Amino acid sequence: MSDRFKDKVALVTGASSGIGRAIAKHFAAEGAQVVITGRREPELKAIADEIGGAALAVRADSSSLGDLDSLFATVTARYGRLDIVVPNAGVGWLTPLGQITEEDYEAIFGVNVKGAIFTVQKALPLLGAGASVILIGSALSAVGTPAFSVYAATKATLRSLVRNWAVDLKGTGIRVNIISPGPVATPALLGLGKPGQEQQTLEVFSKTVPLGRVAHPDEIAKIFAFVASEDASFMHGAEVFVDGGKAQV
Repeated sequence: MSDRFKDKVALVTGASSGIGRAIAKHFAAEGAQVVITGRREPELKAIADEIGGAALAVRADSSSLGDLDSLFATVTARYGRLDIVVPNAGVGWLTPLGQITEEDYEAIFGVNVKGAIFTVQKALPLLGAGASVILIGSALSAVGTPAFSVYAATKATLRSLVRNWAVDLKGTGIRVNIISPGPVATPALLGLGKPGQEQQTLEVFSKTVPLGRVAHPDEIAKIFAFVASEDASFMHGAEVFVDGGKAQV
């Protein structure tokens, strides 16, 4: 691996597992100091131990402004700046129209939208010219999928936020983009199926992808590393689909 993130400080929320975990490991492998957050402390500690001295683990619920205040106080005291921010924390489950509850709405929008907005807003004082903010969208925001309307709506909201923030950040030198994966082999995706039927769940999702398979988290992490790097220095306000063709055909 290269040292393209040497002397950089990255924040990845929701890094306890799945895509967030892969992103954090990839940034650290390329030289970054990585602040990782999550709600599940044992899993968060495990990934921090795996990364080693390049990781700072802070337990935080992205939907809690109090937790975010504590997180950024810790980051400010330890590093005094951030170069990369990835508000990756997200939740979602099957909620078909007619069965959506207020609790579903509050929980999914609370983490996916509220969490992203205030993570970025509270990070702003620590960001300087050349910093990169990358949100995580979904191919599901661009296609109709049964029972995923609330989750998909949160991801469509994030896409709109990126467009508007690209204008808000004019003159700062801070870039903001969004990466939208298709199905990825993560605990969250496998949890959508019945216990003990993980392989069947993967096969079901694979059939929805023109490439014929789901992604591995590392494949998504590599794209985050590219967009965060100087190699993507003129990429701003953009959506990058990494979806095996799911939302493209």
